[in-house]
Amino acid sequence: MPCEQLVPVAPGTDLWVGQHGDPEAPAVLLVMGAASSGLLWPPELVTALSREHRVVVYDHRDTGRSTGGSTYALRDLATDAVAVLDALGIERVHVVGMSLGGLLVQLLLLDHPDRLRSATLFCTGALGGAPGEGSAGPSAELLAFWATMAEPRDDDAELAWRVEHWRLLNGTGTPFDPAEWERTEQRAAAHAGGFRSALPHATADQSGLERGAELASVVVPTLLVEAPADPAYPPPAAAHLAAALGPAARLVTVPGMGHALSGAVLPEFLAVLTDHLSRSGRGARQHGEDATDHEEHRP
Repeated sequence: MPCEQLVPVAPGTDLWVGQHGDPEAPAVLLVMGAASSGLLWPPELVTALSREHRVVVYDHRDTGRSTGGSTYALRDLATDAVAVLDALGIERVHVVGMSLGGLLVQLLLLDHPDRLRSATLFCTGALGGAPGEGSAGPSAELLAFWATMAEPRDDDAELAWRVEHWRLLNGTGTPFDPAEWERTEQRAAAHAGGFRSALPHATADQSGLERGAELASVVVPTLLVEAPADPAYPPPAAAHLAAALGPAARLVTVPGMGHALSGAVLPEFLAVLTDHLSRSGRGARQHGEDATDHEEHRP
C-alpha cells in the first residue's frame, strides 16, 4: 500500500497524494490527464518505477479522493503540482505528464524549471501559440462521443461508457482489451467511492494556456513520446511540440500507441521512460548535482 496523505492547495481544496518506493530515492511525479485520478496510472508502471525512485501520484481537483472547492482554472492544476512537491519536501523531481498533464508539465517547465530534473510528455500537444503547424485536433468520432459526456447514466451504463471511451482513445494501432479497461475504471471508482463527473474539468477556465511561444526557452531535458495512433492528439502533435521546445527535447515513438497506456504498449513506453530517467540522472551527476536525500528534499 502507498503512503497516503491529503495536501491542502486552496481554501476548501485538498488533494489526495500517494507515494511508492524508497523515500530517499530521486522522486518522480506522475501528472494525469483531465478528469483522471492518480489511480489511472497502471500499477505495473508505478511498481517498476518505484524500484529505483520515490514515485508520487495524486488526484487532481475533482477527481478520486480530492475535493474541488471554488471555481478554478486549468492552469491552477499546475500550481497544485508544485504545492504537492512543497508538502512532501521535494526540492527537484522528474515529472511525467499525460494529455492535460502534459500541458501542465509545460507550464512547470516555464514557471518552475528549478524544480525539475527532467520532463516526459506524451499523448499531448504544445501550449497554444507555439510556432508551426500542430495536429488537426481530436477525431470527429471522439468529439461526437465527448458530446454525450453529461448524459445521465447509472453505474453500469457509466462503466460501459468509460470502457467505450477507452476503446476510442486506444486507437487502431494495437488490439483493444475491454476487460483491461473495465478493471482500470473499477479500480479508480473504488478509490474515489464511485464514478466522479468529468464536467468540472471540461468546463474549467482555460485561459493562461496560450504560452507556446515561450517553450523555446526551456532547458530542462524533455522526452516527448509520440503516440502514432492517438485520436486526441494525432501526429504531428508530438513533433510540433518537439520543434517548439528546440534542443531541450528528444522525440521517441512508441509504435501502435494511442491515447492510452494499455498493456500492449506499456513495456515499450516504460523502456523509453526509464532510459530517459537514467540519462537525466547521469547528466545531473555530471553537473555535480547530488541526488541524495539532503539535496532532494526541502528542509
